[in-house]
Amino acid sequence: MTAHDSIVGAIGRTPSVWLDRLVAARGLSGRILTKLDYLNPGFSKKDRAAKGILDLAAGRGELAPGQTVVELTSGNMGTGLAILCAQRGHPFVAVMSRGNSEERARMMRALGAEVVLVDQAEGSLPGEVSGADLALVEEAARRITAERHAFRADQFRHPGNALAHERTTGPELWEDSGGALTAFADFAGSGGTYAGTIRALKARAPALRGYLVEPEGAAALSGGDVTRPGHPIQGGGYAMRGLPLLEGAPVDGYLTVTGDEARATARALAREAGIFAGFSAGANVAAALDLLAGPEAGGTVAVIICDSGLKYLSTDLWP
Repeated sequence: MTAHDSIVGAIGRTPSVWLDRLVAARGLSGRILTKLDYLNPGFSKKDRAAKGILDLAAGRGELAPGQTVVELTSGNMGTGLAILCAQRGHPFVAVMSRGNSEERARMMRALGAEVVLVDQAEGSLPGEVSGADLALVEEAARRITAERHAFRADQFRHPGNALAHERTTGPELWEDSGGALTAFADFAGSGGTYAGTIRALKARAPALRGYLVEPEGAAALSGGDVTRPGHPIQGGGYAMRGLPLLEGAPVDGYLTVTGDEARATARALAREAGIFAGFSAGANVAAALDLLAGPEAGGTVAVIICDSGLKYLSTDLWP
């Protein structure tokens, strides 16, 4: 392995790990393959999307040299963009809800970002970022983009997000599994990881099944009733009825996970597998376990370990 010219070269090609002991301990048949994207430089899968968006934007002339970049974030995309922008000479402004953990804001500032924190909507709880909270962050991000004549990374719409996962995450998972995957499940945030990864996997195995994971009580993508838009699984599950990046992406099924299930599974990952991950990784593995207990029994399910547990030390994930 050769040395990279900068930290940007270390994005992607994260290792994958089988969760055989965790599966066997629950008496299930089948396998779960986890892609350890919390080992990216910014401690999350969003490093891939940040690079994909900036690469595509620069190539298409949307992003000028030295231009300011602005984006709304739950912390992970902001961290990835902070790293990329610092290396490429772009000032970066991260706009984030105060409902997200403070560790994320501190990390982005340490990496050179300007962080603008937006108050939560009335009735929202710290640690539980709802669609209403995200709408306030979106409003602030649009205002700052206009004021500073900035490039808006727009992770919920920019095709570079999904394209990054189609070109890297999906092929890596397929190669790491030895071509054995039968399903992929992913907690829906922007939709870019799911859309890009499932396209790459189905191009290699059309019969492979893709499942979108949402929080119980906020399963808007599956057409369910939104009874609890606030939940502890930060980084997704915003109860949005449609996500532009998911348009045209094949979905074979939907799963719901409670906050308690995501929390318990993240803790089990730490204790039983030595994987110190966040809420959404817990949701993904909980969904994969449900699949092995049901329609994917005996199969091989791939999931992403989205980010590091270090980003949640101030939350109730780690009491």
